[in-house]
Amino acid sequence: MSAHHDHDHGHGGHDHGSLKSYAIGFILSVILTAIPFWLVMGNVFKSSSTTAFVILGFAAVQIVVHMIYFLHMNSRAEGGWSLLALIFTIVLVVIVLVGSIWVMYHLNHNMMPGMTHAPGAAAQPAHHMP
Repeated sequence: MSAHHDHDHGHGGHDHGSLKSYAIGFILSVILTAIPFWLVMGNVFKSSSTTAFVILGFAAVQIVVHMIYFLHMNSRAEGGWSLLALIFTIVLVVIVLVGSIWVMYHLNHNMMPGMTHAPGAAAQPAHHMP
């Protein structure tokens, strides 16, 4: 009954789980960790926001390296469904994060008393008598 169960399940001719694949992933991960560490410890950028954006860029690249070399995610894995699920997850996370930041910004802007810089809005003290 299980005599025809000796096919390779789509793992094909690429180096799925080979020592070379893991070594490349490990070396790239070390490099992608060491560079941001050096950027922070060496105080390379004057602005902390520039440093943060560069570190976020390296983090995004490292996520891709981990997905390719350690999780073996590509368009061929599981008929492309794992890549489709990843894209859907990324879209949902972006919507939630951007929406949350947008809502918090507007709540802060509209609800905090005395924080607006509109002309005539809380610009003069209430005890001022002419």
